[in-house]
Amino acid sequence: MAATANGECLGWAARDTSGFLSPYDFNRRSVGSDDVAISIMYCGICYADVIWSRNKLGTSKYPLVPGHEISSVVREVGTNVQRFKVGDHVGVGTSVNSCRECEFCDDHRENLCSKRVHTFDGVDSDGTITKGGYSSYIVVHERYCFNVPEKYPLELAAPLLCAGITVYTPMLRHGMNQPGKSLGIIGLGGLGHLAVKFGKAFGLKVTVFSTSVSKKEESLNVLGADDFVISSDEKAMAALTNSLDFIINTASGDISFDSFLPLLKTSGVLVLVGFPSEVKFSPVHLVPAARSISGSVTGGTKQTQEMLNFCASHKIYPQIEMIPIQYVNEALERLIKKDVKYRFVIDIANSLK
Repeated sequence: MAATANGECLGWAARDTSGFLSPYDFNRRSVGSDDVAISIMYCGICYADVIWSRNKLGTSKYPLVPGHEISSVVREVGTNVQRFKVGDHVGVGTSVNSCRECEFCDDHRENLCSKRVHTFDGVDSDGTITKGGYSSYIVVHERYCFNVPEKYPLELAAPLLCAGITVYTPMLRHGMNQPGKSLGIIGLGGLGHLAVKFGKAFGLKVTVFSTSVSKKEESLNVLGADDFVISSDEKAMAALTNSLDFIINTASGDISFDSFLPLLKTSGVLVLVGFPSEVKFSPVHLVPAARSISGSVTGGTKQTQEMLNFCASHKIYPQIEMIPIQYVNEALERLIKKDVKYRFVIDIANSLK
């Protein structure tokens, strides 16, 4: 259904490449037999919201309603829906559809499906453009909806649906859940601080790498990291040569791969979940020690639910700054400046009127 000036869903949308968001009325599609309609309570702010709202990739379709870290309450279910009922606490992440037929969908790794539909600014099966969580409610096929465990705070669940699963997925894939192993984390933002929490829950020795000494106190005494290193300190970096089993790079800025690869042990793995402008390194730091560089993006439906359950059972909670929707443009500017500890979450239910 096309958006109208008097649609029944209220959101905040960008209209052009300035990325400036303002109120926007539109219509959601009707609830199908396999769908869940959910009232959005909270929505986390991801850097993807900046990229898409400002058309950094050249593909944005306006008006654009961002948001793919959605925590909600079910308000209506389709006739075939078995997993959810009205009143359930649920979450929606970065995808709202996929082909459901390929090898990746069959293996519940829908994030790797070539036809996966992004929660916002994607083209859904009915040809409409998807609109995200900066809105009052959303309609989603039940496959792409997740149970938020009982008693887990909904506002804290929101960042798990992108930031959390983005670091959890490669940690599981590369065996970063083996107690006693050593993990290095580059960057201490929304993704990095959750990687620290996961690493400690898995029993790893965690070292945080940062360009800012101001992150040291937080890393060691609040998040519980075992070590903290300024990545420009050549002596401190050299002291860690051949000491780490894994490194996760959560930073989107450029790093010196030739500085970090030597820190890995033989057969160690460096995983990229951020997007530096280039990946450049000398083969001498990779080939002789059989090290690997890998990439990863979000996660599939099965692993996302497992991650939510893991966070609930291990009391892993993101650190957030709650804001009203009216503050969203300022929050996006602060996010660009890395001025947040560590994830903005919009209080949709109490501020979107």
